[in-house]
Amino acid sequence: MRLRHGPSTSADRDPVAVIGTALDLGISMVDTADAYQNEELVGRAIAGRRDEVFLATKFGLVWSAGVAGDFEVRADPAYVRQACERSLRRLGVDVIDLYYLHHRSDHVPIEDTVEAMARLLAEGLVRRLGLSNVTPEDLRRAVAVHPIAALQHEWSLAERDLERELLPAARELGVTVVAHSPTGHGALHGDRSAAGSNPLTEALVQIAAGHAASPGQVALAWVHHRERVHQLPVVALPGTTSVAHLRANVAAADLSLSDPELRRLDLASAEPTRPAPQVQGAEGR
Repeated sequence: MRLRHGPSTSADRDPVAVIGTALDLGISMVDTADAYQNEELVGRAIAGRRDEVFLATKFGLVWSAGVAGDFEVRADPAYVRQACERSLRRLGVDVIDLYYLHHRSDHVPIEDTVEAMARLLAEGLVRRLGLSNVTPEDLRRAVAVHPIAALQHEWSLAERDLERELLPAARELGVTVVAHSPTGHGALHGDRSAAGSNPLTEALVQIAAGHAASPGQVALAWVHHRERVHQLPVVALPGTTSVAHLRANVAAADLSLSDPELRRLDLASAEPTRPAPQVQGAEGR
């Protein structure tokens, strides 16, 4: 989301190098959006390596007069096609692997939007359909029109509202959950000097020390473990703008947390929504 070319971009923060290193390390999914205003950059970064990439992008958020944080939602059928064709041109590709509605509309029935998205799929312009920032009811209504491959939503130890209603709906409907901001927008990277400031920070720091890892890696590993805990496919989607941070994120995928560690994190979480699950045979992904 924050990948940009800047006038003083260091080698570690070169966005093309970040994406290239991700592919070199076996990461296949690249997720962007037209609202991020970096599709052309992503297109240049994956040029020549398209067959290694599962490419996802989104449509529907239209910035108002260039004001950060001020946007309108466009989800009408005519705009769906227009947005897709523009994204294809900017990305320099013939097909998008996963095409998301970025945000629910209060004005256009989601059935109309998904029908238009399904026409893109029928024409070979996209391969799978996804939704982001929707309600459980939206998801059910959408699936009644066409299968939805992925639901993108914020999910971390700091934000677990997804678990209340949206996660059960996704599991019932066979929809993969793509968890964005798995380290709480960076807040869960933790300050070791403030370990006693709250139970979650303390738990992250102490568990990290036992694994020779960072608190952020433990927070990311917790999200990786959700797939087994909740019995549905989960893809963690950490954002990074540096090669060094990318390597740390990749290493977190091999971090195996024990049952007691998972229970401690669940209990220390800011928004526990149910008793800590009983997990058998904790293993890394």
